[in-house]
Amino acid sequence: MAGSFLIIGMIILTQTVVGILGNFSLLCSYIVLHVMGYRLRSTDLILKHLIVANSLVLLCKGVPETMAIFGWKQIRSDFGCKLLFFLHRMGRGMSIGSICLLSVFQMITISPWNSRWAALKVIAPKYTVPSIFLCWILQMPVNVIFPIFITGKWSHNNITEERDYGCCSSIQTDQKNIKTRDALYAALLSSPDVLCLGLTLWAGGSMVLILYRHKQQVQHIRRTDASSRSSPESRATKTILLLGGTFVCFYTLSSIFQVLLALFVQPSWLFVNMTIIIAACFPSVSPFLLISRDSSVQRLYFAWERNAKSSTIMRKV
Repeated sequence: MAGSFLIIGMIILTQTVVGILGNFSLLCSYIVLHVMGYRLRSTDLILKHLIVANSLVLLCKGVPETMAIFGWKQIRSDFGCKLLFFLHRMGRGMSIGSICLLSVFQMITISPWNSRWAALKVIAPKYTVPSIFLCWILQMPVNVIFPIFITGKWSHNNITEERDYGCCSSIQTDQKNIKTRDALYAALLSSPDVLCLGLTLWAGGSMVLILYRHKQQVQHIRRTDASSRSSPESRATKTILLLGGTFVCFYTLSSIFQVLLALFVQPSWLFVNMTIIIAACFPSVSPFLLISRDSSVQRLYFAWERNAKSSTIMRKV
């Protein structure tokens, strides 16, 4: 059992550290590009908020769970558990909201001028900031209900029924209405996610269809330079499709584990931690997907590498 504790703890710790470093470095890269005067796309602002949301998920879940597994100072107050669960839910909800916004805005951007979305191509960038803040605002009333029944494990003595969530737990007192209450809460909490997931899949399918039609049109052009090179819009669309597809896969798997966790009155320690690990996969992987696909960020990293090499050579000389 001690070996299992160590393995799970190391996995969560590695996910948290690598994910936070990846998100922080990517956020710093966008900030540096903005300061240097690079022309950023309208979707880059959404990516910045996605990075913040991913960081919230990792910090508010990975750090406390790592501390709990290794026996370090743990959260004992109700307020600490409630605040962490609220911020974690906010980050998780904003993560899927950002993916949804990215997919919809990019679908509008690459849509042909003769399509029904042509009127939105000009005005869509103006609504990027209001859409982002609307997502944050809508997440607050939905997720403020979630931490009501979350408590610290050492903040109560007489427990009739306790459900373990790792470093925190929830108390269940009314056994008669518990199933009805949990079903209502699950429906309320999952409805925005289901809507965003549906919009993401619809926008992703539309982008794939637009790219396919564009490829067919390009094949009729005989010039090899026009057919071999992909436009910046096409590269950005493929990046967002890769990001959205990765999110949908991890989110679907995480949702299955979340549902099973809600059904079990006393879930096992291993199952609780497996749910935490799967939920942290996308926030840990997504910044490296963006770094590997974003040409502007890659140019910035190459410039840093050249400067570092040149400074090293100058020191040797």
